[in-house]
Amino acid sequence: MDVVVVDNGSEDNSVETARGAGCRVLELGGNEGVSRAVNRGIEASNGEWIALVNNDVELSPGWIAELLDAVGGPSAGTASDLWFATGKTLNDQDRGLIDGTGDAICRGGASWRLGHGRADGPLFDTVRRTYFPSATAAIFRQSFFERIGGLEESFFAYLEDIDLGLRAAIEDLPGLYVPSAVAYHRGSATAGIWSGPSVEWMTCHQLLLLAKFYPARLMLRFLRPILAAQLLWATLAISRGRTVSWARGFWLGLRGFLRLRRTSAPIRRRGERLAGVLCAMEAEIARIQKATRWDTYWRWYFRLAPLAEKRA
Repeated sequence: MDVVVVDNGSEDNSVETARGAGCRVLELGGNEGVSRAVNRGIEASNGEWIALVNNDVELSPGWIAELLDAVGGPSAGTASDLWFATGKTLNDQDRGLIDGTGDAICRGGASWRLGHGRADGPLFDTVRRTYFPSATAAIFRQSFFERIGGLEESFFAYLEDIDLGLRAAIEDLPGLYVPSAVAYHRGSATAGIWSGPSVEWMTCHQLLLLAKFYPARLMLRFLRPILAAQLLWATLAISRGRTVSWARGFWLGLRGFLRLRRTSAPIRRRGERLAGVLCAMEAEIARIQKATRWDTYWRWYFRLAPLAEKRA
């Protein structure tokens, strides 16, 4: 097994620790953003399968073997049409709580780590197919990135794996959620929960996802949920005291919107099939919210844009 550690401008002893453990280290010399760092690691990796693991994640014993066995990788010795696998991620500080069981995006362009903050239990123990890996901790076929490219490098941090999932959906490259493969995540250990940069990036990148993937017809069809999702996100950010960060992110998103639409036209020409994927993902969000407890954001979103909830 070849372990590559990408040092993205760390200011602690990460490099020395990694080298002491026998890892190959790529030093970027500064913080170039999550997507650029991950892509450099992918480019430096060999083998049929690549595991992406954040620096704030602890893997349970057998994590890689569980995922490989589930998707028919080398340890299973069988062929498979699955392109990636992601497991159940628990909160490192309270290991009875879900950090995420894969990602989902609604019609309005807002995303959720499925199950985030809920108590672990049978609701999250079903193996399922998905197009949306969480790059926090997941394995991918090398050929997955050869088919659709690496992470979107214009996304400094946040939603880069949602972008990856939308491309996987367009190309019909499914993966698997494997709940028996458990990891523990200390969320937002680098940027901080509700930090100014996090809000700015999230705001900007939500708009850029709409620009990159939604054809005009889909934009008009989903105009109501788009307005609901983005207005609710603005309200939430402002209520957290992040008005300036939200405004800066919104402005950056608007500035990049037309440029990205011009350069991503080939993707959008194949984007009509996304309507069904988005509705299915939104239904999954509604199902888990209803079965556990409603977050204020999602309660209001489904009140303002109720179509997907009726289908759920």
